[in-house]
Amino acid sequence: MSPQRLYKSIYEIAKTINSSLEPSKVLSHIAEQVTQAMDAKGCFIRMLDARQEVLLPGASYGLSERYEQKGPVSVEKSRLDQDVLKGQIVTIEDVRSDDRFQYGKEASEEGLVSLVVVPLRAADKVVGVLRVYSGAPRSFDEEELDFLSCIANLSGIALENARMFKALKRASELANEFNYRVFED
Repeated sequence: MSPQRLYKSIYEIAKTINSSLEPSKVLSHIAEQVTQAMDAKGCFIRMLDARQEVLLPGASYGLSERYEQKGPVSVEKSRLDQDVLKGQIVTIEDVRSDDRFQYGKEASEEGLVSLVVVPLRAADKVVGVLRVYSGAPRSFDEEELDFLSCIANLSGIALENARMFKALKRASELANEFNYRVFED
């Protein structure tokens, strides 16, 4: 994988993050860019629910709707995700036979073989995972892992920006509502 291709992908993702505060749009673009930059079969971004028990779909690219809708990823049942949520990068050479992967049968039906999963950080905590799948056995090199860590951190920044914007917007709406009531009385 050429460094120029990786840098161009990082640039495109940074542009998207800078131009939108809509998480679904940003995450979808990130999933697409990552898949293309890494010549991968697909990318799936999953977000940790409020109770930190389930990884919910955030965005994906290159995967069938059937695979995207296969079911929730329970942190309790996924040793792979337990490790990633502790901040580790995990690679699996063959998801079809690795018991750390919760949906091996479904992955096999989808034509997925190798996988790398990196933690998605917002501020100082892991809020989700970024998964990249290949359709053939593959080892991910250090440059690719660095690229994915960079993208995961950019994704976390995008999510944090969107969260803060939403909170500020809500606070502004409440302040306007309060001022309207005060002056109406």
